[in-house]
Amino acid sequence: MNPSPVAASPAVLTGQTDAHLCAAADAERVGVKVNRAAVEPFLRLQEAARAAGFDLQVLSGFRGFDEQLSIWNRKAAGKRAVLDSNAVPLDIARLTPEALVYAILRWSALPGASRHHWGTDLDVYDRAAQPEGYEIELIPEEVNPGGMFGRLHAWLDERIAAGTAFGFFRPYDRDRGGVAPERWHLSHGPVAAEYLRVLTVEVLRDTVAVADMRLRDVVLTHLDRIYERFVVNTNRFVA
Repeated sequence: MNPSPVAASPAVLTGQTDAHLCAAADAERVGVKVNRAAVEPFLRLQEAARAAGFDLQVLSGFRGFDEQLSIWNRKAAGKRAVLDSNAVPLDIARLTPEALVYAILRWSALPGASRHHWGTDLDVYDRAAQPEGYEIELIPEEVNPGGMFGRLHAWLDERIAAGTAFGFFRPYDRDRGGVAPERWHLSHGPVAAEYLRVLTVEVLRDTVAVADMRLRDVVLTHLDRIYERFVVNTNRFVA
């Protein structure tokens, strides 16, 4: 029987607590920290993948607010690449502050709004198909048909479509004009759907307003639009 998910408090929703995460022993089984309600569903999916000839592993699970904030600030400062829709690095010196905010959001969540804060969302890969010494980049070429992880994701597509993926689905399955498609990104729908429902723009505003975040004033000015385009503009889980 799966543990009940922790109630979606503002701290849980924005990645400022680990109260909703699994115990250390379960994190070792999964390979990373995840929401405690997602442990057994993922392990069942992993076992089904193994039976189909894949070694399903998690590259990234829970990501706290401070880690997401670090990613955001490094991108805003030009210390980490900001990519266009084709995953090609942009020259951010040529962008207005507003354009830079939207460019960052294409591939990186706003601190406080990352689904990884919830521990329900996982970036996955097939370890059996990873060439020795290859560092995974999480780019379309890896997961598209013909890519090294393409077969795994074709198999996942079939499981998701058949409703046999143990509650996992793809929130960023196609381009909706917000977050770029991310085939590597799976979400445990039963919990994530509830967390998304209660993550309001007011919760985000309160979080961003006190964060030591580059471009904060620009984000706050555009937060309603950011929320609609990059937070709730996703594929929805259907039980």
